[in-house]
Amino acid sequence: MKFFRYTYIILFFLIAVHASGQKYEQKLPEKTRLLFLLDGSGSMLAKWGGGGQTRMDAAKKILGDIVDSLASNSKVELALRVYGHQFHKQQNVCNDTKLEVPFSQRNHKLIISKLNAINPKGNTPITFALEKAADDFPVDNTYRNIIILITDGIESCDGDPCSTSLALQKKDIFLKPFIIGLGMTMADSKQFDCVGKFIDAKNRKDLHNALNESIHQSLDKTTATVELLTAKGGKTVSNINVTFINNFTGLAAYEFIHYRNKFGRPDTVEIDGILNYDVIVNTVPPVVLKNVAIKSGEHNTISVKAPQGGLELKQSGSKAYGKEIQVLVKNRKTGNVINTQPINRKHNYLTGNYDVEVLTLPRTILKNIRIEENKTTSLSIKSPGFVNLKMTASGYGSLYYIHNSGRQEWVYNINEKLSTEKVVLQPGKYKVVFRAKNAPGSKFTSIKTFEIKSGSSINLTLFN
Repeated sequence: MKFFRYTYIILFFLIAVHASGQKYEQKLPEKTRLLFLLDGSGSMLAKWGGGGQTRMDAAKKILGDIVDSLASNSKVELALRVYGHQFHKQQNVCNDTKLEVPFSQRNHKLIISKLNAINPKGNTPITFALEKAADDFPVDNTYRNIIILITDGIESCDGDPCSTSLALQKKDIFLKPFIIGLGMTMADSKQFDCVGKFIDAKNRKDLHNALNESIHQSLDKTTATVELLTAKGGKTVSNINVTFINNFTGLAAYEFIHYRNKFGRPDTVEIDGILNYDVIVNTVPPVVLKNVAIKSGEHNTISVKAPQGGLELKQSGSKAYGKEIQVLVKNRKTGNVINTQPINRKHNYLTGNYDVEVLTLPRTILKNIRIEENKTTSLSIKSPGFVNLKMTASGYGSLYYIHNSGRQEWVYNINEKLSTEKVVLQPGKYKVVFRAKNAPGSKFTSIKTFEIKSGSSINLTLFN
């Protein structure tokens, strides 16, 4: 029995070690779901692009050809939702949308058949159709969900397609939609900028190209290399977290710790080519590139200068404070704190000038501290001393630091509930102002001055 028990323990240990040694790799889903969201409202009966065809005729023919061309692609599933095609416009129905063909394998002929049967009739409830489209995608993390909206008009049912699209993207229901506009005015097209990526199609050729473009951007592999550079353009910076922010939703899409191989070359990562990104190199402070132009279906190199140097503040005897002293590093222009680092520890910052505040008593202020590339700026803070306060009666009082100019600065309030108190202070001149609780008036306030030296202590008795 012991033999079997030990065998199980060893096997469990080996399995645990193997599992912990496995490498996790971020990958995009290999499969894609494309939902065609087609405008079936009455305005789609307008003549368009010459040749006597209506907008709907052109959309049916070109969309049908695209669907047929994807029939052999095993990594793509298609679906068709239409809106504005079930009720006449006079009926003013604003919930007119239907999933005509749900997602499944080999449904291409069914989609083409449904397309041919559609007759434009009613309103343009884009918002309602988007909301319903959210339920069309089966929950499956192995797929990317994409909507291609084909329309010739704006929302006609008082909905808000912008906020709806944004909310659904933030929930990861689908990625940034493509909107292909048929014969729209400039004012109309601008209203779709907040919904997704708008592509204008003024004629049949434009529509064909727009559909092809949206398909290729949805399916083609897109890669990126982030090249972190020194101030002079050298390629040695690495091991920094790089975040790709979806600049439409404001949410992080990808996080990578930058890597260089043994030859000093950064590696390549796969990203989604249909999104626009803000790229953040998470130095302190961060370097941010807004709306980085990503070419879908291609390899993209993103170069960012991120030169850094170190900052270390040293203080012997810092443990006398009873806790780890913190150092506030501030932006010189705004005064905003960009980082808090413990005393006696090094931290890296972008090269530049910073203000530093050390949370000693009183606080130690250092202005315009220069951080240089590949160097560590090391600063020493004087060791603290002690004052041991003894109150013959409990009372109220404060400690003040006396500057060389004679100006006083409040430092600390005495604990009125204690009869003795030990206070750790930086070297310098101080005064204490104290009045006992049982004193009959403010004129019985006592004032004493004293001096603190590094590593030394003094005893001070406060009378009523």
